[in-house]
Amino acid sequence: MSETTLLIPGPTPLPPEVLRAMNRQMTNHRGPVFGRIMRETLDGLKEVFQTRNDVVPVVASGTGGLEAAVINFLSPGDRALSVNNGGFGERFAEIAERFGVRVDRVTAEWGQPVPLETIETRVRADARREYRAVFVTQSETSTGVHNDVRAIRGVLGDHPALLVVDGISSVGAIPLETDAWGVDVAVTASQKALMSPPGMAFLSVSERGWAAAERATGPRFYFDLRRARAEVHKPEPSTPFTTAITVAYAVHAALQLIRAEGLPHVFERHRRMARLVRTGVRGMGLRPLVEDAYAVDTVTTVRMPEGVDGKAVVRHARERYDVMLGGGIGRLEQIVRIGHLGYTRPEWLLAGLEVLGRTLADLGHPVPTDEGLRVAKQALEAAAPR
Repeated sequence: MSETTLLIPGPTPLPPEVLRAMNRQMTNHRGPVFGRIMRETLDGLKEVFQTRNDVVPVVASGTGGLEAAVINFLSPGDRALSVNNGGFGERFAEIAERFGVRVDRVTAEWGQPVPLETIETRVRADARREYRAVFVTQSETSTGVHNDVRAIRGVLGDHPALLVVDGISSVGAIPLETDAWGVDVAVTASQKALMSPPGMAFLSVSERGWAAAERATGPRFYFDLRRARAEVHKPEPSTPFTTAITVAYAVHAALQLIRAEGLPHVFERHRRMARLVRTGVRGMGLRPLVEDAYAVDTVTTVRMPEGVDGKAVVRHARERYDVMLGGGIGRLEQIVRIGHLGYTRPEWLLAGLEVLGRTLADLGHPVPTDEGLRVAKQALEAAAPR
């Protein structure tokens, strides 16, 4: 394996077809060639978001997409509720607070889902209907928890708050039925399951969301989604300002691959990769941080043995074996994260598990690596499409 084979939860490896698509000359981002590419890209994104809503592009990382989701739909002084059980849920809340939103957090221990009854209780307590938005991070990659967007929508009942979902590492990897589940704003980014380089974010916005955008009073310029919406409805759609042309080429090619595979098969592939990794981890005598019942299919967080420095494991795997594992975030420094989303291949994951075992042995904590690989391969074969 070369160091360019990443086993982190983003950026993810790029398919050959995407690499080839990027290896082309610039074009006029206001011209007909790029307009066709953008139109096909936005149509493909609607399929992946499972929506009929407008999808608008933003030239930014996923965090820029989250900022756009705050400043376009909320005003300074508004109240919002953050379903918060990890580093990225906390980031979403912090962005909102920077723009003057009063954020209430409903929390759980990192590695656990927020109980639905706790969310429901907090929402019901808002008798004056002051919450303007509820923030949820569907794939909490800091912990490996899958936050159940559909169930959260259910406990919101008839509360008028917008449901705003961080789908940066989930859209295109696990189901997010934007329209069917009543999601008002969903955000994703190019560098995760969309199998492209960082540089573009995409937001699906409901009509309720657009009405809120007209009411919002905070300043907006570069991230004004109303301008972005106007651009995508032009005969030759683009972005309001200079776009990331090469990234757009990449996303266009990646969406063609997703369509050819079929979204249900994409989701099942991610489930198989997740089972492979978790089975292998347990076969090596290690423990995932998250129970399978609420583990997300994009990343597995692995507890390190007592006395093992998670950062040292990541560093040793990279420097000795040229394998890039993900380190822990924030309070979870004693875990290692193994990403299995996007173009990640099963043979790379098996090699990554072997390197994890070798690394632990090198650091004085041997584990039954061969047994882990054996059961991981069995899990992969058992889950193979028939």
